[in-house]
Amino acid sequence: MDFPERFSNLPEYAFPRLRALLDSHEPGGDVLAMSIGEPRHPMPEFVGDVIAQSLREFGKYPANDGTPELLDAISGWLKRRYSVEIGPERIMALNGTREGLYNAAMALSPEQKRGKTPVIAIPNPFYQVYAVAAAAVGAEPVFVPAGVETGFLPNYSALPAEVLDRVTVAYLCSPSNPQGAVASREYLADLLHLAEKHDFMVFADECYSEIWREAPPPGAAQVAAEEGIDPERVVIFHSLSKRSNLPGLRSGFLAAGPQSIKHIRRLRAYAGSPLPQPLQRVAERAWADEAHVTENRRLYAEKYEIAGQIFDGVDGFQLPQGGFFLWLPVEDGEAAALKLWKETGIRVLPGAYLAREVNGENPGQKYIRVALVAPKAETQRGLTQLRDCLYG
Repeated sequence: MDFPERFSNLPEYAFPRLRALLDSHEPGGDVLAMSIGEPRHPMPEFVGDVIAQSLREFGKYPANDGTPELLDAISGWLKRRYSVEIGPERIMALNGTREGLYNAAMALSPEQKRGKTPVIAIPNPFYQVYAVAAAAVGAEPVFVPAGVETGFLPNYSALPAEVLDRVTVAYLCSPSNPQGAVASREYLADLLHLAEKHDFMVFADECYSEIWREAPPPGAAQVAAEEGIDPERVVIFHSLSKRSNLPGLRSGFLAAGPQSIKHIRRLRAYAGSPLPQPLQRVAERAWADEAHVTENRRLYAEKYEIAGQIFDGVDGFQLPQGGFFLWLPVEDGEAAALKLWKETGIRVLPGAYLAREVNGENPGQKYIRVALVAPKAETQRGLTQLRDCLYG
């Protein structure tokens, strides 16, 4: 039997690789998973009540693009958060934001650009769905370093003009996964003007936007509106997984320009998997409530402070500007993760598993990603053991 070759160059996904690295070895202590970004703070108290009140709606096919109430709630949140007017007709609910990050490329990246193979530009390291989307649409992925020398954000303007002219989509994650860097307003404005000049779209993955240390990160749609950029240039993606501690709800949304959303919704009508109606009701309530988000951010602030104290003086350590990952420098990520597991039972992710080798170099090779998702006491114990094991 023949299988398609377009996915043949994709490496094994990060977590199967981690299991292969660690699971044949006994843990050296009480197991603490700091490898996966699964929020463990309390979910909002209203979740159970809302599901109970709307239980009968499991007996209905759900609204494909989102209930009117959910789309209104999201539109209202965008207005409050970013001072942008994006009506419900430009928003689509997602069954997990990963669905949108993939399917938006399917819907919007053309088969050719100026008679040539299109390029999808991807920060390196990156959330792995970006590369799968590029493979699925037959685009050439161009991995752009996002290391310490560029503030852990990709410098897309450094790409050659002939490459930029083939770009159809540039992915950007802010706050970034895994490094926690925030794209400033100036960075976003420069990127959006670059997109105008070379005729490509920016897919702004803003799933960590509500977890920040000092100031709320600016949004791509916000800056586009302020700069007078064509709304078709930007698609934004948001999630309740991190903001509201609801990873199992699988609820997010995307917002796009009027023409772009038509193409995305058309694809969704054929191939999408809408969120069950009671879960959409929970999402309506979550986007309308900020109290639980403020409390969530307070809990992460406590863990930022703990991390800053524990790793003070460690060469190359930087506290993230946002998100809930530490991007810790080590000599070799795989070796460090294996040593930590065998000596302490703490599970972290080698940075190389989140990046792609380009010209013989993997920008994640000398890092590990550590998730600050456990309760405060567990996080403090884990980070202390990690420091003593790897930096003592």
